Amino acid sequence: MKKATVFGAGSFGTAVAQVLTPNFDEVMLWSRDAAQAEAINAAHENADYLPGLKLSEKVKASSDLAAAAAHAELCVIAIPSQATRGFLKGAAHVFPAHVPIVTVAKGIENETLNTMTEVLEQCLPEDYAPDVAVLSGPSFAKEMMHKLPTVVTIASRWEKTARAVQAAFASEFFRSYTSTDVVGVQVGGALKNVIAIAAGISDGMGLGHNSRAAIITRGLAEISRMAVRMGGNPLTLSGLAGMGDLVLTCTGELSRNRTVGLALGKGRSMDDIMKEMTQVAEGVKTAKSARDLQTRYGVELPICEQVYLICYEKKSPKAAVVDLMVRAPKSELV
Repeated sequence: MKKATVFGAGSFGTAVAQVLTPNFDEVMLWSRDAAQAEAINAAHENADYLPGLKLSEKVKASSDLAAAAAHAELCVIAIPSQATRGFLKGAAHVFPAHVPIVTVAKGIENETLNTMTEVLEQCLPEDYAPDVAVLSGPSFAKEMMHKLPTVVTIASRWEKTARAVQAAFASEFFRSYTSTDVVGVQVGGALKNVIAIAAGISDGMGLGHNSRAAIITRGLAEISRMAVRMGGNPLTLSGLAGMGDLVLTCTGELSRNRTVGLALGKGRSMDDIMKEMTQVAEGVKTAKSARDLQTRYGVELPICEQVYLICYEKKSPKAAVVDLMVRAPKSELV
């Protein structure tokens, strides 16, 4: 029996489990919450995160780490970025050897400023490194559950691993392209969430389509500068994991990060917004990482900087807009 395991039963992990069902006899969905796992098995639905959307009979849930991982031919880690290292400290020993291990989290770890593949490589046994990959790109969980056409990028430093993961996900409604640019793919996936908060703020303030287009375009410039400085390929950022994911997250109604920005733009406080969030908006914490990255690498990230100041220093969105608009004149291509 061909088996895949997804660790993390949030909305995206659940959607990934469903996407994998055409190519596996069983897809195990691990949840840290035994009651949630039981409820998923009973109703074939993740009522906590994707209510009303039925899962394939092939999807089984478990809160037993070892049982979930046993005999898996593909492992997907769908744990939020800031919790991935903690998860791996207690779970690294259960992962089977010589099978692809894919992270789908879109974030840069606070403090260390590591990408998620770097976290995996640091936490897993050394000989597991060739099996590590990342999946990123424009992909809302609800649309994946509805089998709407979705196209993403799968990156690994080892092309053989990327191709194996590509085959595992391939179906008539889910397509992927391979890449060896793990840096560019992950920087694009992480920083676009910060830019999406900015786009939401703009929309919440009623600043119009011109402003949103400027944020997306100049946001892509920031992301590209940082990715290249960290060793990424600039062409990656014009693709699915860069421009594709950025446009989706800045404009889509299902975007959690844009939703946070909308609330900020309408004058709500960060504390109140976070109290109501039932799912992780990765861009909030990634804004801290972005600020530290610009210091470490000496790369200007003015939009990301203003998002950080709004989220953590209680700067008013109006003042942030003014500061962005009156920055020193410069060439667009600098």
